[in-house]
Amino acid sequence: MSEREDPYVRTQAEVASARVRFRRALSLLLMTLVAPGSAQLLAGNKQVGRVALRIWAGLWGLVLLLLLLAWIDRGIVVTLLTSTGLLWLMRFALIALALGWVGLFADAWRLGAPLRLERKHRLAMSGVSGLLCFVTAGALLVASNLMAVQQDFITTVFGSSVVRDADHGRYNVLLLGGDSGKGREGLRPDSLTVASIDAETGDTVLVGLPRNLADVPFPDGHPMDDEFPRGFDCDGCYLNSVNTWADDHPELFDDHGHEGIDATRAAVEEITGLKLSYHVLVNMKGFASLVDAVGGVTVKVRERTAIGGIGSPITGWIPKGRQKLDGREALWYARSRVQNSDYSRMARQKCVMSAMLKQLDPNTVLLKATGIAESSKKMLSTDIPASDLDTFVELALKARDAKVSTVSLVPPQIDTGDPDYDKIRRMVAKGIERSEKPAAKGGGSSTSDKGPSKSAPAKDSTSGGDPDKERSARINDAEDLGEVC
Repeated sequence: MSEREDPYVRTQAEVASARVRFRRALSLLLMTLVAPGSAQLLAGNKQVGRVALRIWAGLWGLVLLLLLLAWIDRGIVVTLLTSTGLLWLMRFALIALALGWVGLFADAWRLGAPLRLERKHRLAMSGVSGLLCFVTAGALLVASNLMAVQQDFITTVFGSSVVRDADHGRYNVLLLGGDSGKGREGLRPDSLTVASIDAETGDTVLVGLPRNLADVPFPDGHPMDDEFPRGFDCDGCYLNSVNTWADDHPELFDDHGHEGIDATRAAVEEITGLKLSYHVLVNMKGFASLVDAVGGVTVKVRERTAIGGIGSPITGWIPKGRQKLDGREALWYARSRVQNSDYSRMARQKCVMSAMLKQLDPNTVLLKATGIAESSKKMLSTDIPASDLDTFVELALKARDAKVSTVSLVPPQIDTGDPDYDKIRRMVAKGIERSEKPAAKGGGSSTSDKGPSKSAPAKDSTSGGDPDKERSARINDAEDLGEVC
């Protein structure tokens, strides 16, 4: 028998040939993964291959351009990624790319002549092709969904069209926290803070306003000033009830549906002497959802804090020490008043805000964008327009590494039952002036006009003693919130 007729030699040749065919087919798929269109340029429709490769090269050019722009000025990239029109375009472009890439993989599989492959090689090729289609198209479709979520979030939450400039180089944003839960009449914002943000550096001053400030003044000519010329002096009327009172008397205003918020803004401007740029209303239950969406928030709990106890039984405790809190725990840590005071609560709220600011890094936001957006839609109501969103995203990125200081209008410096509003405005002005100077070592400081002194901790006439008065005083008048929290 000749060597040509030897069945063993013939079988070996066939095996080698089958391996070559398999490697070629596999190479065509991998070429499509690395450079879509290259398989067609080599073994298929060259025109399709050239078009695909040009699109691929153009996409890499765009990526490199974005990286260059981010290196030069990341604000340009932020502006692009907060443009609803561009997000819409990117959303459908990613879907088209996903479908096109799947088509190229299918064509590369065809070019590999699967019917000429051995059964095991054909099965392997089908598995590899399916996996590559799933990974690439899946990633692009997930990215497209993120674009849709971002677009919906921006248009839902940031629907205002009124753009306001910084006042004397600062954006002053009123942060309101409250809920309209069971047993409440209307929405009472029990947490009121003005975030005064330097438009250039991101340095932030948090001005905490006690909810129980009495005789709240209003600007001349405002409907609330006409109704209360000597301040908001009706029975049980404090700063946190301005919103509800105004909403209950829409006939006094130009009926546009935001009477309570507008009246509260007017009162805060008159109290602090600051011109407010925008407001953000945070629903506290939505805040809990946000904390859960980002995987919790880590804070240093200085004193054991009750869960519940505000008109309901205490259901648990947050232990002392460094703790990672879920949404429910973070909400109660920020709002609990059991065995301490409103002013201790104000201090804890500032520490939670500081922790969220530091821990919400861009990677977390990207990986959990859908959950953050969904919870934020439930949580936020604001008059910040979509066209100004890029400015505030940029400020938030700056603020992560910037100094956050505080001014709180609490006893003993301010008697909430009989406030000296001239003194309050001096305290706010000095707090902002202090923040614009080079940072001093040592955290908090106080003077007669700056806030509560360390030696004379806050006295709360409404909720008993505060077991952590000195720390609350330091936080409520801190030059660097990160150091004292």
